Amino acid sequence: MTEQQQQPMTLHLVGVGVTHSIAPKMHNYIAQSLGLPWTFYSTECATLQDLLELGKKPTTAGLVVTMPYKNSVMSQLDELDELATIIGACNNVYYKHGETRRLCGTNTDWRGIKGSLLEKGNEAERPSETSPASALIVGAGGASRAAVYALMAHLYCPRIYVLNRDDQEVLDLIRDSKRLPLVPEIIHVKTLEQAKELDTPYYIVGTVPDFEPTTESERTVASLLEHFLSRPNKGVVHDMCFKPRRTRTIELAEHLGWPCVEGTHVIGYQIEEQWRFWAGEGLVSKLDREGAWNVLMQAAEESTSINF
Repeated sequence: MTEQQQQPMTLHLVGVGVTHSIAPKMHNYIAQSLGLPWTFYSTECATLQDLLELGKKPTTAGLVVTMPYKNSVMSQLDELDELATIIGACNNVYYKHGETRRLCGTNTDWRGIKGSLLEKGNEAERPSETSPASALIVGAGGASRAAVYALMAHLYCPRIYVLNRDDQEVLDLIRDSKRLPLVPEIIHVKTLEQAKELDTPYYIVGTVPDFEPTTESERTVASLLEHFLSRPNKGVVHDMCFKPRRTRTIELAEHLGWPCVEGTHVIGYQIEEQWRFWAGEGLVSKLDREGAWNVLMQAAEESTSINF
């Protein structure tokens, strides 16, 4: 352990609407188990500037970045690694030390998505290199980019349907996806007639908040999702949103027979990678992954903010 790691430091989940997060208990368990005098907080940042000021404090050891800053933070960091660059979104800030301390960005969301999707499903039917399949993403914001990467680069889904209320967001997602080593075919599904011509996706990933549809475009997205979920073939649904844990998407999908994985699991699958960036390989080799998962799931069960 370095001399700096022996100093009291803070870690933060930063974004808007983060006070309900169940992550602090898990991260604080990890810090204690590794012998680090570090404390993890959920910290509301009303502006990007608030986030950056927190990140530049010498007592900050790392950040988990969530909505709405996964894209906008990128241009403000000193360095982005290859994953953040090709995915086009940053959810983790760590530091490199030299003459000056550099704020660096990476993406670990894709690991959470991949791990969650592999929890469920029939292994004999799962997409593979010799038998690729289609996938579907709801939303086209920062988290959707990690979903595209996980689906294309690791889960054998070269064709990805996107349901989203805003055309330009999807065009931006298509533009960003061209940075990937293997470029997927992304199709913005806008009408029921179009959807009926497409095959059934094996993986479905939700990347948007759980709001009741109110506008015509939002109701269209909801009806198109229900159309795909109502088909006889079932794969795996993972909704990254976990406020509430039982989102509208998960309730509908389970009702229609789809195996589902809730959004809290994304946090668990990112544990090892996030802490490797913050604390280094040596310490993370001692990480009690099972214990951290147990704390995370207990926090999820006990939270009044996500169980409603």
